Parts: sequence; C-alpha cells; structure tokens
Amino acid sequence: MPSSLTLIFIVIFFLESLAAMLQNGFMVVVLGREWVRCHTLPSGDMIVACLAASRFCLHGMALLNNFLGFFDFCFKAYYFNISWGFINAITFWLTALLAVFYFVKISSFSHPIFYWLKWRISRSVPRLLLGSLITSGVTIIAVATGNSILVQMSASQSSHGNSTLVERIQTIYCHFFLPNEVLLLSIPFLLFLVSTLLLMFSLHQHFQQMRSHRPNQGCSSTQAHIMALRSLGFFLIFYTSYFLSLIIVSMHITTLQNQWHWAWEVVTYAGICLHSSILVLSSPKLRKTLKIMLWKALDKSWFISSYQYQ
Repeated sequence: MPSSLTLIFIVIFFLESLAAMLQNGFMVVVLGREWVRCHTLPSGDMIVACLAASRFCLHGMALLNNFLGFFDFCFKAYYFNISWGFINAITFWLTALLAVFYFVKISSFSHPIFYWLKWRISRSVPRLLLGSLITSGVTIIAVATGNSILVQMSASQSSHGNSTLVERIQTIYCHFFLPNEVLLLSIPFLLFLVSTLLLMFSLHQHFQQMRSHRPNQGCSSTQAHIMALRSLGFFLIFYTSYFLSLIIVSMHITTLQNQWHWAWEVVTYAGICLHSSILVLSSPKLRKTLKIMLWKALDKSWFISSYQYQ
C-alpha cells in the first residue's frame, strides 16, 4: 500500500498531465481545424500544432507508462518505453525547431546568411517537420534496441540464471546504447539553447539601440521580442531541468524511492505543462478562441441554472 505522500504526488501528476493534455488538445483542435478549412497554416502555427500533438501523446504515454510501472507490468512497460522514446524525441526536435524559427524571424542580426535564413525558413518548415519525424525514427532505433536487450537480459536472468551474460549485456548497454541515446537528444537541446540565448542577446542589442535613438522607434519589434521571450526564456529553465532529469534517470546517476519517483515526475513534466499554457496565452488566435469557448460555457451554464429556477 503506497504512503499518503506517494498518493499525493500521484494525484498531482495525474492532474498535471490531464491539464497538459487538455491544453495541447485544445491547440491541436483549433489549429488543425483551421489547417483543414484553409488548406494552409502560418509556419509558426504549423510548428505549434505539431508540437502540441506530440506533447499530447507524450503526456498520455507518460501517464500510461508510469501506471504500468506502478502496477508492476514491467514487461509491457519496456515496450511502452519505445513509444515514449519516439514521441519524446519528436518533442525535442519540434521544440528546437520552434526556438530556431522564433530566433530567425524575430532577431535583427545583419549578416547576409541571417537574411537568407529569414527569407528561407518559412518555406522550409514542412520539410523541417518531415526531417524531425525521420530523425526521431532513427533515434528510436537505438532506444528500441536497448529496450530489447533489457528485456532479453531480464528473461535470461529469470530462466537460466546466467549472471555473467547479464553483466556483459548490461555493460554493452551502458557503454554504447545509453550514450548514443543521450547524444541524439543533446543535439536538439543544444539547438534550442543556442537559439534562445541568441534571441536574448538580440533583445539586449535592440534595447541598446532604443536608448540611443528615439523612444518610439522599434516598438513593434520590442513587442515581438517580449512575446517570444515570454514563451522561450521562461521555458529555458524548465526545459533544461527536463533534459537534465532525463539524463540523470537514463544514466542511473541516482536511484529514487517510490514516493520520490512520483515527485520527480511532477517536477519533470511541470515545465512542459506551463510552457503549453504560455503558448496558448501568447497566441492571439488561440487566446481569442479560448475566450469565446469560456463565454459560451458560462452562457450555457447561466441558461441552465436560470431554467432550473423557473
């Protein structure tokens, strides 16, 4: 029987995942409906829609995977880990793509290559999305191979009791497959980190220019910087903590007791949940749709309550 503290963390994790799935599902429905109706979508909204879909699946798989592990369905959990690893890799690459897109479209560097990227990136978004999907598929090969080795290792240990073979397989996994998996996740994380830091540097340069020129100059550019930094700068801390937590768990740097495992999961996925909220609130289109839905819900509840009193 789990302790009361463990149950509290389980409930918090469940509510957090449910809130994140509702937010990301809302973004997918709104942007996906516009995509189907207009047969096109702005490049930034296209990335946000794909990122929201991947995060919806990520939180769903995290819920399923954790509860399978909680109820000791370890053999099935290994195979769900493969699906989770694939969705997690897509989420990493789409987050990096969104950061690069914001950086290229909003920053004001004057290098010719940067101008070429600013002109080219909107047209290249569909191919970049496809490339993210293919790269994630390549990444999951290492994860699937490692998980298959772990399953075979567990089966070998339980049936034959060959500890020497188990130790060799575990050594191969720790020295080859695990670093390969960490390296493949580090590439999109570094892209995200560099793009966000360069965007912050561009904002600092812009404020320096505003001090030396008229105060009214560049207000629209400032607002664009603030909107992007509100969604990226805040998420930088949580995304870094999410990446580091995955590294710590994957490398088995520390072992967590059952109650602290759920606390770790709450902290790990909190940043993604909060960033989804920022994406909804920072988009005029999503914010307007959310207000309309809330007003309709309030009007409907008011009508039902007034009808009951009659």
